[in-house]
Amino acid sequence: MVKIRRKKGFFSISAVAEMFSIHQQTIRLYEKEGLINPKRSEGNTRMFTEDDINRLEEVIYLTHQLGINLAGVEMIFKLKKQITKMQKEMNQLFETTQEELKKEGERAAQTAQSSAKKLLKMSKNEASKKDSTHREKQSQIFDIDNWEIEYDE
Repeated sequence: MVKIRRKKGFFSISAVAEMFSIHQQTIRLYEKEGLINPKRSEGNTRMFTEDDINRLEEVIYLTHQLGINLAGVEMIFKLKKQITKMQKEMNQLFETTQEELKKEGERAAQTAQSSAKKLLKMSKNEASKKDSTHREKQSQIFDIDNWEIEYDE
């Protein structure tokens, strides 16, 4: 199956302003405050990507719907970035710990298996020694050559 990729499109500031029913000057203000950062063409025209539009949508939601000021929006974005970074670090830590636990489990299993083999060998040796001692005693008891027989005359 051939997968067709669509080209990533860019939107002009007028198209974006119309999309969100806001003034172009508001978009410029958000850019000036560093909340959005659209690409620029060679002619210095703003070119908004899908990511820029998603970010702008978030800014508009926070400012217009929730009433958060621009400094608050900036702080929210910084905190989101920190949370994302911390989540990545925690995921890496969990993966590393999981790998170490798996290795430790494998080492413990090998140690247990080795110990079990040693115990079995020791048990067999002990049983063999007991059996050998038992046979030696039996042979002493039933050794006919050592018996003396007396006859009554």
